[in-house]
Amino acid sequence: MPIVTTVTKMLGVEHPVVMGGMTGVGTPELAAAVSNAGGLGVFAAHNAGSPEGCRAWIKKMRTLTSKPFGVNLTILPTMGAPPPYEEYAKVIIEEGVKVAETAGSNPKKWIGMFKAAGLVTIHKCVAVRHALSAERAGVDIVSMDGFECAGHPGEDDIGGLVLLAKAAKQLTVPYIASGGIGDGKQLAAALALGADGVNLGTRFCATKECNWPDSFKAKMVAADERSTVLMFRRLHNTARVFKNAVATEVEAIESDKGKDLEFGDVAPLVMGTRGREAEAAGDADGGIWSAGQVVGLIDSIPTAAELLRAFMAEAEDTISARLTSMVIPAKL
Repeated sequence: MPIVTTVTKMLGVEHPVVMGGMTGVGTPELAAAVSNAGGLGVFAAHNAGSPEGCRAWIKKMRTLTSKPFGVNLTILPTMGAPPPYEEYAKVIIEEGVKVAETAGSNPKKWIGMFKAAGLVTIHKCVAVRHALSAERAGVDIVSMDGFECAGHPGEDDIGGLVLLAKAAKQLTVPYIASGGIGDGKQLAAALALGADGVNLGTRFCATKECNWPDSFKAKMVAADERSTVLMFRRLHNTARVFKNAVATEVEAIESDKGKDLEFGDVAPLVMGTRGREAEAAGDADGGIWSAGQVVGLIDSIPTAAELLRAFMAEAEDTISARLTSMVIPAKL
């Protein structure tokens, strides 16, 4: 039996599973594989390198899948001139994309642009107060991102179990659970807490269609739930990454510098260019790469289709066999 929620109806997808729009690995190939498997594949616009590159990627997506897909627009502070975010947004609209995911800074402007063009909007939030702001801005779906997530979990340190229950109490728009999700039992739990689906990021990185080298994927399979590091805590820009040699070096510098830490102290180790070079060389210890605590649940490298089949079967079995069996009618 399929699991049908408000989110599956809004997105026009078979399964209540959304792929996170991820830096580096958020490509048309991976996104199309997720969409073809019944979820919502999402690629990150900035991964294409330019607005026109994004346009080309959207066109490529349509050659790879006839199913619904989305494009992520992540707005973050930059050290230099910011990317042409507005041009990316215009391309997404002009190319007739149906779903836009935003993340990072205040999404009000972008939600307004996308909604005016008839797109379904998703905004990723790490706090309920941010989700309420997005709701007031008119977002259709909120992605509630718990402290377990890869990348930037915010500074509140609220895990998914509390974050999702709190969202159910305060939000009126539907929301999906993000951060630390890796198996079907967690989808069942998220639905029980009030979510209408889940967002998978790190778990989709450990699939055959992901462009990460096999060495990165092997590290994830061998990892446990303790195999991530929180960087930049003292800079109030916390980021969760895989615990490799470079991350351990950064951790030591941050500990040594204490409150005197400046970004320049670790910049040569964490720059994106170094990370991309490490990926190209297949060197899993050569640069920083994002990963969530869900690495502790990863024990295989399936295709996206194989992953979603097993994921949904486990969720359905958990709901129909395990949970339903626990509800015993009262005796008259």
